[in-house]
Amino acid sequence: MTRLERIQEKLSAALAPTHLEVENESHNHNVPKGSETHFKVVIVSDAFEGLGAIDRHRRVHAALADELKKGLHALTLRALTPAQWQAEGGAEFKSPPCLGGSKAG
Repeated sequence: MTRLERIQEKLSAALAPTHLEVENESHNHNVPKGSETHFKVVIVSDAFEGLGAIDRHRRVHAALADELKKGLHALTLRALTPAQWQAEGGAEFKSPPCLGGSKAG
């Protein structure tokens, strides 16, 4: 099972999303070919009702704690309620460009 599949499985089990997109964006970063270290997640769930952005991110990070300990390096995250998702019309969410981390300069 790939890390992408594990992320999908863990988020589905923990947060019962009505919409979930997980994309491996490692190829956009300075990592070896075939890496699974940088991901973008768009998740829509009733579990986020009444929570601010930080608490939503905490819920996602808690669900992925094992992955974060085992090499998941970066997570670009958009966590919405179904009402927010509907109001935005499922607007596209783009990750910020990679600035090269410690190699930028």
